[in-house]
Amino acid sequence: MIPRRGLLAGLAALSGLSLAGCGGRHATTAPSYAYAPPGGVSWSPKVDGLDAVIDISHNVQVSDFSEVRKANILAVIHKTTEGGDWIDPSYAPRRVEAESNGLLWGAYHFGTRQYSGVRQAQTFLAAARPTPRTLLALDFEPNDLNPNNTMTLQQAEDFVRTVHHATGRLPIVYTHAAWANGMHSGRRGVRLQRPVGPNSILAQCDLWLADPREEPVVPEAWANRGWRLWQYVANESDGDAAYGTASRAVPGVTHCDRNLFAGNAAELHRYWGIGRARA
Repeated sequence: MIPRRGLLAGLAALSGLSLAGCGGRHATTAPSYAYAPPGGVSWSPKVDGLDAVIDISHNVQVSDFSEVRKANILAVIHKTTEGGDWIDPSYAPRRVEAESNGLLWGAYHFGTRQYSGVRQAQTFLAAARPTPRTLLALDFEPNDLNPNNTMTLQQAEDFVRTVHHATGRLPIVYTHAAWANGMHSGRRGVRLQRPVGPNSILAQCDLWLADPREEPVVPEAWANRGWRLWQYVANESDGDAAYGTASRAVPGVTHCDRNLFAGNAAELHRYWGIGRARA
């Protein structure tokens, strides 16, 4: 969901990390940054995980999902909705194509402030048409292109409760440590009114962590659980490798965000079929 590399000079200042959604309607207007380690050393994460999940949106051109699957990608998470009134037009047709090529399918919603969390969840579920094998996700981060339209913590919690009530499952929550911990984040330095706490329903959801560093930082609310998915690189393509010379571009798509899953392939399939049912 990151339309650019969030790894800038001075990355140690996590509060400056900006992760605007890859699927945002205006994401193509965001600048792109690249980072290469000193000396051109090829980059690889220091954390173990299964590198078999990508996330994309309508901004990504898809030529062949069979090529995606042949590249050892097992799952695709696709943007479905934003706010309470926008549906990604490529979601439905691509779902049919991806699943027919043996790929697991997921749906994510980019949260905003314009509509209530309940309405956003209702719009999301109507568009996603989830089955028990559809991963559901909330993209909860600063709206960098329109900070005043950033989803609040209360809206995010209402979104999660609505999804749980309708499906019996908790969505996975995509966020990064600076934002969830209540620090100033993004280019405009917005922040939550209060951090995501351990008693928040969001902390009961699995974490989809956004962090482009080799050793990611987990938000405090998930400190005892860690991440289920880790988005370690964004907008990866042959012509725009994120880290040194080691391209992680995926054939069949122009570019994508890449994610590690905390487990092996068998566990990934089991997770996709069950998801989270706690609340």
